[in-house]
Amino acid sequence: MSYQISIRRATPADVSLILTFIRELATYEKLAHEVVAREEDFHEALFGAHPVVEAVIASLAGEPVGYALFFANFSTFLGKPGLYLEDLYVRPEARGHGAGRALLEHLAQIAVERNWGRFEWAVLDWNEPSINFYKKMGARAMDEWTIFRMTGDALKKLAL
Repeated sequence: MSYQISIRRATPADVSLILTFIRELATYEKLAHEVVAREEDFHEALFGAHPVVEAVIASLAGEPVGYALFFANFSTFLGKPGLYLEDLYVRPEARGHGAGRALLEHLAQIAVERNWGRFEWAVLDWNEPSINFYKKMGARAMDEWTIFRMTGDALKKLAL
């Protein structure tokens, strides 16, 4: 059966849905305990005076089934911004119908239209279905890079 896939920009009315998707994604990634974000946080980040992220919603046959949340980063080597995909999620029951690919195609179009130099994201090393999906579309793993993160007390300590 073929489904009609549509992608649209998120609106303020979507904040609750986006947070629901984030919680579902976190559960899938076994990280639900780390989600502390509130709707107010996303209203500000997406639609406040100085938005720092953008989001798009994927629908199948008119029903929202996934989202992508992204922002601009910058490549000093290219001298251009890039698109960094923070989250890509499609509900399990909607997978296999093209919504994930449609989201990635949409983001690639945004990067090309904005003349940005690259499109990047991270994936958990145990998530073989996603890794295989990305590789099939031509993405390559940046195995020579290690991501570092500083949060909480470590971040506060360094800031002193």
